[in-house]
Amino acid sequence: MSAAAVAPGSKGRVLLAYSGGLDTSCILAWLIEEGYEVMAYMANVGQEEDFDAAREKALKVGATKVFIEDLRRELVEELVIPTIQANAVYETVYLLGTSVARPVIARAQVAIAKREGCTHVSHGCTGKGNDQVRFELAYYALDPSLKVVAPWRVPQFYQRFPGRNALLAYAAEKGIPVSQTPSKPWSTDENLFHISYEAGILEDPNVTPPRDMWKLTVDPEDAPNTPERITITFKAGKPVRVTNEADGTDVTDPLDLFLYLNTVARRNGVGRIDIVENRFIGIKSRGCYETPGGTILRAAHIDLEGLVLDREVRAYRDEHITPVFGKIMYNGLYFSPEGDLITKMVPLTQANVNGSVRVKLYKGSLSMEGRWSETETLYDMEQSSMDVQGDFEPTDSEGFIKIQSIRLKKWGAKLQQN
Repeated sequence: MSAAAVAPGSKGRVLLAYSGGLDTSCILAWLIEEGYEVMAYMANVGQEEDFDAAREKALKVGATKVFIEDLRRELVEELVIPTIQANAVYETVYLLGTSVARPVIARAQVAIAKREGCTHVSHGCTGKGNDQVRFELAYYALDPSLKVVAPWRVPQFYQRFPGRNALLAYAAEKGIPVSQTPSKPWSTDENLFHISYEAGILEDPNVTPPRDMWKLTVDPEDAPNTPERITITFKAGKPVRVTNEADGTDVTDPLDLFLYLNTVARRNGVGRIDIVENRFIGIKSRGCYETPGGTILRAAHIDLEGLVLDREVRAYRDEHITPVFGKIMYNGLYFSPEGDLITKMVPLTQANVNGSVRVKLYKGSLSMEGRWSETETLYDMEQSSMDVQGDFEPTDSEGFIKIQSIRLKKWGAKLQQN
């Protein structure tokens, strides 16, 4: 369909989630060509981006308006910290760095679309990935009346642009400025929680990522030879203070605190993983991730819970809340009945998670060197001591063992009979 065949805006007004890169710039031009009025929306979630240059680029391509929203604080306070409180991961290792940013990005996009009278929203997600699911489920939950244009699922688009060369040719035709880096053949997605790398040479799961791929963290082999030590204080499971006595740092603002942890982790090479995961859509995917500050926070939070959290509360949370929270976030169901329920349950498990943890960072690793709580500790030194009896009567263990052994004796006797 040619630009001359369809009047601009005749198909409605669309708000495009715009990154400023090749794909979304071409999508912006294509949507105009198809007959939409296009507005562009960029979310500042902490990625290293020249937003002013991206704004000018979108306007040059043909966007009628460009909106740039700073969502960093709500990302940290509403999504990152609850994810840490839940100790949530996906498939035991992935810290959900891409996933946690999608709810705030989608919510702001829907709010702008409603305010500006848009009939459609659009994104540049591929037809094989998780993000198309995350964005669109959020769109439909937040405003069921909005229509979605997903170009990478539209045959006229993906048949016309089967690869990057076709996109580059289209960009040249439309006068869209692009910056290509053939020496770095992979795609990235970045926010203040993490950065992901996938596709290109990484699609072979046996290819070792080149040293210059990693953007956020120094190579652990090149990290300082002297350990760095910090103390993290939590209140109700939320990080409220980070101190570094060596350089006098003392941070309490949630956003500044998280940015500082990123800085410390990055210079010590902390937070890298390289995994193969199962996408929600059913495809296995190799991904490399850097989650510097989040890696520190989660490890410190888990450590403090050992001191202050009741055994059965912790076990229930680990079995019924943590894995569900991780799956909900990964699958894009934050805005759902179950998402609403699980996010309300997490704080209930954290009321007593108050205290501080001393963390040692060294060449890509982190370890806990101590922890304490002035108000909530369930740890009793005398009760636990091998040198002091305290208020524990050792003979009581005999009855405990006998009760626990009842079913085992029956099971063992039956085995002997067979």
